[in-house]
Amino acid sequence: MLTLLALAVMEYFYCGVRAVILGGLCVTVSLAAEMISLRLMHRRFTADDLTCISDAIILYLMLPAIMDYKIAFIACVFSVVAAKNIFGGRKNMIFSPAAAGYIFLLTSWKGNLLMYTAPHVHTGIFEKAESLVNSASHSFNITGRMNYSDFEILMGNVAGPTGTVSILLLAVAAIILLFRRDISAGAFIGTILGTAVPAILVPVCSNSLESLKYTLSTNMVLFSAIYIISDRRIAPRRNYYAFFYGFFIAAFSYILVLTTAKENAIVIVSLLFTPAALGFRNLESHIDSLVKEEKQAEELWEAIKSGEYEIPETEEAAYNE
Repeated sequence: MLTLLALAVMEYFYCGVRAVILGGLCVTVSLAAEMISLRLMHRRFTADDLTCISDAIILYLMLPAIMDYKIAFIACVFSVVAAKNIFGGRKNMIFSPAAAGYIFLLTSWKGNLLMYTAPHVHTGIFEKAESLVNSASHSFNITGRMNYSDFEILMGNVAGPTGTVSILLLAVAAIILLFRRDISAGAFIGTILGTAVPAILVPVCSNSLESLKYTLSTNMVLFSAIYIISDRRIAPRRNYYAFFYGFFIAAFSYILVLTTAKENAIVIVSLLFTPAALGFRNLESHIDSLVKEEKQAEELWEAIKSGEYEIPETEEAAYNE
């Protein structure tokens, strides 16, 4: 939550007080929706359920600062109620609530979702922006170029959802969360490599290094790698499986961007790969069960050899055989 709040401060710096109001609305609505839906499901609200606040901030950071309040309200309710609690809540997470809320907006209010104010253009709390622009990701996907300096890209001084384009802050957040083991290292590394390898081998632009740089800094790739794909509630527990989970999400996302210029494709693909995450988790549960049975068998065998366990007469013939 602290790393997300740092990104929210950057949003305020670039977009003004309206961004703060929008973030407060998302958090308040998500918290209320969580408490009400749990009450209707006859469950008690606990401190663990405060993860809905983190999900709300993740969704908020993916929105334009000038997003209509009513639309943000609906998206937050959908992400908490329909995308999470209907499927069992935080103990049975199938996909990221924030990603589900974003896809819901993408299919219902695409025009409102993918248009932004230019950096440092502040809009009043109840004002409508006079002029909107496409994001830097959209320009890169269409032309293969970005008209921004490396410093502007690093600081997030580009058109788009400011919370997801502050590359320097995202890099720091990734390092902190990896060292604290708050995100899946396997999924994160897999996502970065799954983006980097095809970006170098099949570059969007003529220069492979520029293709790598721009691909990693656009289309919410780094943001999604940290807060959506590497979410420990969803990603496979073992880093080996998590790596391939993240790698294939990123690779398919790059193909989608390359062939269709789809903006923020990685968020869409992460939702489509939900069956893969569930499959890996079922496989891990099966492996854990087999390991447990093998350990119990080994302990029994050691007890038999040491004489600590006396075989019942009914089992002696089978044991001798």
